[in-house]
Amino acid sequence: MASHIIEPERRTLHGHFSRDLTPILEIEPGDTVQYRTLDAAWHSIPDVKFEPRNHVLDKGHALCGPILIRGAKPGMALEVHIDRIVPAPFGFTVAGGWSSETNDWLGVGEGTEEYLLKWSLDAANNTGTDQFGHTLALRPFMGVMGMPPAERGIHPTAPPRVTGGNIDCKELVESSTLYLPIAVDGGLFSVGDGHALQGDGEVCTTAIECPMEQVTLTFNLRDDLSIATPRANTPAGWLTLGFHKDLQEANMIALAAMLDLMMEQYSFSRLEALALASLVVDMHVTQIVNGVRGVHAILPHDVLNGAPA
Repeated sequence: MASHIIEPERRTLHGHFSRDLTPILEIEPGDTVQYRTLDAAWHSIPDVKFEPRNHVLDKGHALCGPILIRGAKPGMALEVHIDRIVPAPFGFTVAGGWSSETNDWLGVGEGTEEYLLKWSLDAANNTGTDQFGHTLALRPFMGVMGMPPAERGIHPTAPPRVTGGNIDCKELVESSTLYLPIAVDGGLFSVGDGHALQGDGEVCTTAIECPMEQVTLTFNLRDDLSIATPRANTPAGWLTLGFHKDLQEANMIALAAMLDLMMEQYSFSRLEALALASLVVDMHVTQIVNGVRGVHAILPHDVLNGAPA
């Protein structure tokens, strides 16, 4: 098992998903990759964006990758263990000032004044303080972790997909393991969009957006796991994720995936899983601002300890 380091530079950065992107690195299952990432808006230092950029191919989030995992094939699942996440010393949050479904509904869309919070981040003490003195405990995670879909072409980074991408799930913190369906040979995994803190919903469209000084991930392949949507094992519990333009459809996708997980782990019938899920599973709105809505179902650890296995 080898370790690799990826720094943000022109060769390693891109702002779209595509199966036709040339991998910047090929690794073996079991290898670990340590990244340093820009923020979603291509900043590595405050108010200075990375250049040069292609304003078509780099229109989306600043992503590092893609990396090819040898032996990855469609039908397998990619296992991504999140070993370490360390925010850079600064971040920002922007509310209002541009047209979006949420902003327009709230009356703070295009033509209104943008509201900007500038954050000083203290990774050692796990706190962030803005220019107005608001101080919050940090809970860093990566907003984008994913791979391209099977279809050729240029795919935007904003909407999450079954192969991952802009998931924006605040539960994917250190010590979590994310499982993603693989759609193309080699997987072609990319990561970016560091968040120092975010609430469920990400209601103003931004979190505390920040570069990351360190993102360390370990990759494995699972040919014994057939999944149609991402799932994760996190400190909060097992998660299943659903994505759809309609929030209720996203909810149903996440719920159906959770029933599948409970049936696998406990040998429940589907109705038994549904009945118990109604008692112990929580449904959370992951985000409502990426065009495609996200919902995640959470099954807390040990809540079914007395269930027959």
